[in-house]
Amino acid sequence: MADSLRDALRAPAAPVLLSRLDPRATPLAPGDKDRTRDGTLADGRRLAELQERLFAEGATGGRRRVLLVLQGMDTSGKGGVVRHVVGAVQPQGVQYRAFKRPSGEELSHGFLWRIRRAVPEPGMLGVFDRSHYEDVLAGSVRGTVSAQVVERRHREIVRFEQRLAGDGVTLVKVFLHISPWEQKERLLARLDDSAKQWKFDPHDIDDRALWPAYMRAYETVLERTDRDVAPWYVVPSDRKWYRNWAVGRLLLETLTDLDPRLPEPTYDVAAQRDRLIEEHPFG
Repeated sequence: MADSLRDALRAPAAPVLLSRLDPRATPLAPGDKDRTRDGTLADGRRLAELQERLFAEGATGGRRRVLLVLQGMDTSGKGGVVRHVVGAVQPQGVQYRAFKRPSGEELSHGFLWRIRRAVPEPGMLGVFDRSHYEDVLAGSVRGTVSAQVVERRHREIVRFEQRLAGDGVTLVKVFLHISPWEQKERLLARLDDSAKQWKFDPHDIDDRALWPAYMRAYETVLERTDRDVAPWYVVPSDRKWYRNWAVGRLLLETLTDLDPRLPEPTYDVAAQRDRLIEEHPFG
């Protein structure tokens, strides 16, 4: 699709330098915040229609599904995207999974074990709030795995995602790019709001000291695992209204290209209509 947002936000070719990508930028978005919010609602209605068609496909034997992978630093807006974008579609057609620190059982298996178990079923819009990339990013930044293991995991991820694509999964991988200054404001806002203090984690402040290392790890991930069958998109996320519009538009463009179709009925519509009209009242 020419001049699409996917073209504009596709991760740049190596070397990836996130410092050159402005988290406050709003490429291809309308300049007016209110118009963009209205556009997000309109896109959501169209997205819901397409997702319902995809769900119908899956219910009648189709194999296609979409997997939205959301990665980003804390407060970058993964939860906000789920509420404002994914929340626009029918819940029955969504498979959501948030990946926390691996459990003891999960650690006893390969790092992709828990991911494979969460791959969306045919017809579904799957959402990974964090994902298999955590086992690369955190391990690299904190030094809990060697550089050789990190590189091997990059290769494993590429093969895994290629197999997903071959099985009918369309991947939309989004890095929500937030600045450390915006993150600081959002963390302060959590501390200042008694209704949001439960969301604050003191470890978030500790992680801020590791910001440069996390950015280098993300740059490496974008370089090693961006493929045409599993592309990465870098969404500027300092402005929440733009972030929501952009992720919604990425999904809308993806589903529009898939063009899911409602299945044809396997029965005689007219005959069934006549049966209903002519049926005897109960009792």
